[in-house]
Amino acid sequence: MDILKAATDWAKAELFSTPFFMLFGVAFLVASLGFWQLGKTEMARAYIIPTLVAGALLLIIGLGLFFTNKARIPQFEKAYRTDVAAFVASERERTEATLKEYNTVVFTATPIIIAICALVLLFVSTPIWRASMITTIAMLVVILLVDGTAHARMDAYNKELLLAEKDINK
Repeated sequence: MDILKAATDWAKAELFSTPFFMLFGVAFLVASLGFWQLGKTEMARAYIIPTLVAGALLLIIGLGLFFTNKARIPQFEKAYRTDVAAFVASERERTEATLKEYNTVVFTATPIIIAICALVLLFVSTPIWRASMITTIAMLVVILLVDGTAHARMDAYNKELLLAEKDINK
C-alpha cells in the first residue's frame, strides 16, 4: 500500500470538492445581486444582505480550504520522504481530530442551528428575520452536503492510515 498516493489522492479529491463551496457562494452572491436589482417586494429586498453574507462566507470557506489542501500536497511528499512512520502518525492524528470536529460541528451543531432557525421562522413575521433564517438554513444545508462527502473521504483515508500504521509496526 502506498500511503503517499492515498494522501495525495485524498488532497486532490478535496481540491475537487472545495470549489463547490465557492460555486454555491457565487450563486448566493448572484442571488443577492438579483434581489437588489429585481426585488420589488419588501420580502425580496430583505434577502439582499443575508444572501450577500452567506455568499461571502461560503466563498471564504471554499478559498481557505482550497489553498490549505493545495499546500498540503507538496508537504505530504516531503514529510513522507523524511520519516514514513512519523508522517503516518501525524496524519492519523490530524484525520482523527478532523473526524471528531465533523461529528461535533457539522453533524451535531449544524442540524441544531438549522432546527433553531426553523423554529424562529415560526415565531417571526418581519421580512428581514424570515429572509435571514431561510438563507441561514440554505447555507447550512450546502455546508452539510459538501462536508458530508468530505467526511466520507476523510474516514476512508483514516482507515488507509490505520492499515499503513499496522504495516509499519510489523
